[in-house]
Amino acid sequence: MSDAPGLLCDVPGVYLGHCSLGDTGVSVVVVPDGAYASVDVRGGGPGTRETDLLEPHNTVQQVHAITLAGGSAFGLAAADGVMLELEEHGIGFAVLGADRPGPKVPIVPGAVIFDLLVGDPNHRPGPAEGRAAVRSALTGDSTKQRGSVGAGCAATAGVLRGGFGQASMVVGDWVVAAAVVANPVGAVVDKDSGLLWGDPTKPSVDTEKFGVLKGLETKLNTTIGVIATNAPVTKAQAKRLAMTGHDGLARAVRPAHSPLDGDTLFALSTGDGSGVAISDMVALSAAAADVVCAAIVDAVVCAKSGYGLSCWSDIGA
Repeated sequence: MSDAPGLLCDVPGVYLGHCSLGDTGVSVVVVPDGAYASVDVRGGGPGTRETDLLEPHNTVQQVHAITLAGGSAFGLAAADGVMLELEEHGIGFAVLGADRPGPKVPIVPGAVIFDLLVGDPNHRPGPAEGRAAVRSALTGDSTKQRGSVGAGCAATAGVLRGGFGQASMVVGDWVVAAAVVANPVGAVVDKDSGLLWGDPTKPSVDTEKFGVLKGLETKLNTTIGVIATNAPVTKAQAKRLAMTGHDGLARAVRPAHSPLDGDTLFALSTGDGSGVAISDMVALSAAAADVVCAAIVDAVVCAKSGYGLSCWSDIGA
């Protein structure tokens, strides 16, 4: 991937917004017209909302937003605000049918990271911050932001500062993109070479400086994110993209999917859900892994130091 790996919103119909609070925050992916979606959870300690409905055998096919938040389980409350803000904009599932007046219920799954040991543990995002992130998404105010923003504000990556990263790539007539909050227990840097596991072409860090860094006194962490495409995949094929996206996580983080990580990846499509051929799924699946890996690298490289934590750029060789 290049030094400018692309944006989640390179996928048509996808909007991204953040509410950054310094030591925590919220990031929201909004799809006003709905998107076929699924999820794959690999970590042993997930914090999630509305993930069961995304299984291919369940009835609901489309979502209207995905909430990514800090604040551990407390941060799941941010999705309440996301729902209320979307409802005010007339976005949601039309209960009585699209051609009849009646209530609309926004479908908003979500996941959270553990960031309570960075800054004030009592400072957590809630409904107001969820609303603010949606407004940011719909106005396009924070589409290009990355690093120490939104849900990535207080993320950590091993002994380094983590963050929020994005990447995209073209696959035939379609775009595949990812937005990831990199907050893993595992390391993103090879301590022996000083190179990023996910992109050894980038400059190495000073291994002596890296070797003396101290991380947080916890192994409660999580990497969460969203893979998006405009390829017309079905809900079951979206599940496959979420699954293969975890291969990219495992490339960038070692070890990944630990018992105390909550690694969760959503996959969504703004296409018509008609499905793609197996050969196309092979290419899309490979791209899903690539953009997740690149987004994790992007998150770490763009993070800023703070709260007693060093960032990748602080320890350049």
